[in-house]
Amino acid sequence: MKQINIGTCIKGRKALEWIPAMMDIGYECVAINFHMSTGDIDIKELAPKVLEKLGDSGVYVSSIGYYCNPLQNEEQRKTLEYFIDCARDFGTDMVSTFAGAIEGDSVPNAIPRFKEVFGELCRRAEDRGVRIAIENCPMDGTWRSATCNIGFNPKAWEMMFDAVPSEALGLEWEPGHQQIQLIDPLPQLKEWAPKIIHLHGKDASVDEAAIRRYGILGAAEFAPQRTPGFGDLDWRKIFSILHRAGYEGDICVEGYHDPIYRGEWETTAQIHAYQYLKWCRGGDFAPNTLL
Repeated sequence: MKQINIGTCIKGRKALEWIPAMMDIGYECVAINFHMSTGDIDIKELAPKVLEKLGDSGVYVSSIGYYCNPLQNEEQRKTLEYFIDCARDFGTDMVSTFAGAIEGDSVPNAIPRFKEVFGELCRRAEDRGVRIAIENCPMDGTWRSATCNIGFNPKAWEMMFDAVPSEALGLEWEPGHQQIQLIDPLPQLKEWAPKIIHLHGKDASVDEAAIRRYGILGAAEFAPQRTPGFGDLDWRKIFSILHRAGYEGDICVEGYHDPIYRGEWETTAQIHAYQYLKWCRGGDFAPNTLL
């Protein structure tokens, strides 16, 4: 059984500033992420600078993420191709992204375009020994009117993997995104673990009283996202399910969302998340010398 390492997500534009602080906390890997744009950063030039910061610490790059809409935005699709080309420069074989969408249209109506775009992206990834992980964030979209990611629901996953049956395509699963859909994450994790190749550490707190009083259509927040250790989930169960399924990836904390532990409390949340998740996995591996 392989140890599941605990990492954290770092904004790509802040990578060189934040990596040392996250290493000091104890994180064992980092996911370097960009949202919709890389700005003036060339990731191929960023890669050696990141590796220099990591040095011989043993901390590694778990994934590079470019969250975009490659189904509709040609420039973003080309940038995603570039991320696939550059992943190995960071020492990783993982690129995280969104599935894209036809904005304002339904999930099923986007599947033909998904098949076309991700069929090509997966062939590119296969040629380079890289995997593509689709995050399950709804991005405020719905089944009938998606925004930039159709890959937020298991019904969509069935259609996506049927359309593109590539071994290079998997899920970047995060339980918090399922909780805000009022989906129970743990049974889903058991079912979908074989397709999960990367995992985000983010939780949620479901306010059932708010749901009963105001419903789920936006009149009141009913499932604020939380840093692991402050939400509803028992991550010991998540580790157990992952180990039983033979998962050999990481869990990378996605901070900066907690409504309480954020801003000047973000480092406190990052420290707590690392310590909590490390405890949930059973601490560090200790070989049995009594056998």
